[in-house]
Amino acid sequence: MKYHIIAFTIVLVVIGCSIFQPKENASTINAIEQSGSMQKSASAASTADSTSIGSSLSLKEMQQLINLHNKVRANVGVGPLNWSKELAIYAQQWADHLASAGCEMKHRPHSGRWTQEHGENLFMGTSGYYGVADAVTMWESEKKYYKGGALNSSNWYDSGHYTQIVWKDTQRVGCAKVECKGRIIVVCDYDPPGNVLGQKPY
Repeated sequence: MKYHIIAFTIVLVVIGCSIFQPKENASTINAIEQSGSMQKSASAASTADSTSIGSSLSLKEMQQLINLHNKVRANVGVGPLNWSKELAIYAQQWADHLASAGCEMKHRPHSGRWTQEHGENLFMGTSGYYGVADAVTMWESEKKYYKGGALNSSNWYDSGHYTQIVWKDTQRVGCAKVECKGRIIVVCDYDPPGNVLGQKPY
């Protein structure tokens, strides 16, 4: 019996203040650039390995995630994201925490040790049936709920995963996965974060 997919998104409201943007370190992976035909960068692919990715993702999974994100963005004329090792490490830390805390789905809190500093999309599905690519497919499916215009308190909820993916000001993404209790959890973090109320995604 398959588990029902559970997915959430974080909404960051910025009012009269700046968003913390952590500095990228030298080991951040350069963009796996996409051309209009969605070709993968052979040079980036050949130099990336499990250590440089920053999380437990395989190279293939990392490529799937960055390519799918950038395909969704290209569909609305938004530039590609770069893969960030720093964000992948950050995502893996939270994924591991969720697994150790009972495999429950929840976002980082807004205060305390696990304070959220980035945009975040989460996905959960049956391990062995769902993979990391299904996370982006699920998030993209919310496109039908976004009717255009600036986000507000009444229109962001149903399409929040999608709008985070296509947020024009977001430049970097890092993702991670963990398996627990027969499920796979996928965590993706975005910087600068999207879903700022009062602004349009693109």
